Amino acid sequence: MSDNHNLLAEQRRALILEEVRRRGGVRVNELTRRLNVSDMTVRRDLDALARQGVLEKVHGGAVPVSGASTHEPGFEAKSSLELGAKEDIARAAAHLVAPGSAIALSGGTTTYALAQHLLDVPDLTVVTNSLRVADVFHAAQRADGGARDGRTATVVLTGGVRTPSDSLVGPVADAAIRSLHFDTLFLGVHGISAEAGLSTPNLAEAETNRRLMRSARRVVVVADHTKWGTVGLSSFASLDEVDTLVTDGGMPEAVRAEIREHLPELVVAGGDAERGEG
Repeated sequence: MSDNHNLLAEQRRALILEEVRRRGGVRVNELTRRLNVSDMTVRRDLDALARQGVLEKVHGGAVPVSGASTHEPGFEAKSSLELGAKEDIARAAAHLVAPGSAIALSGGTTTYALAQHLLDVPDLTVVTNSLRVADVFHAAQRADGGARDGRTATVVLTGGVRTPSDSLVGPVADAAIRSLHFDTLFLGVHGISAEAGLSTPNLAEAETNRRLMRSARRVVVVADHTKWGTVGLSSFASLDEVDTLVTDGGMPEAVRAEIREHLPELVVAGGDAERGEG
């Protein structure tokens, strides 16, 4: 971690969380030295991250959240994490979208970042169960005065029950998706691993994601490197059911090799961007 006292609070907290996940815990005195900030600043950061539900405070420091398989952080908590990686992934994934195609975007902060890169792709039809994703396109339409000029997407928003990550899931969402067919699904995930495949802590979201996958000709998972090895309560697909994974350069090379054994295409976005067949 950088010894830069000028880091924004958001950047500091992202670094702290990454260190907690990587090492399985951190102490306050270690963080004060590494971040070159006061003890009080670190404790405020830990308090903020604990309120978001992404780590657990203990005496003298912090550890990862216990019971992670059922814990589902809210959209705001996740939106401040791995910002650079998500932006790289979104930019790379946008290149997979052809003008005039019908696509689906699931809920999640990475698909939300992707939606912002798709605003200039002409004549898209976008199916989504994400309120946040729908808002990106609706805000663009309002800015254009509601005109359909061939660049503003047609958005189909499913109904359903709202999750902490602002996705719509459950029988109503599943019924709406069942009648639709789209060229490509861009799927955000809570966790991904060779053994558990794609997983989520939300049982209803797992079923809705299965329905999205069945309605797509091509499934593209967008997931940063911190999602690898995370396992939620419910697995909803194996890696073999995915056509493409778009991730960031933080994914270790050994993991990349393992991923290539399971799916046809791996796209690594960012400074060491690469694109390889499995």
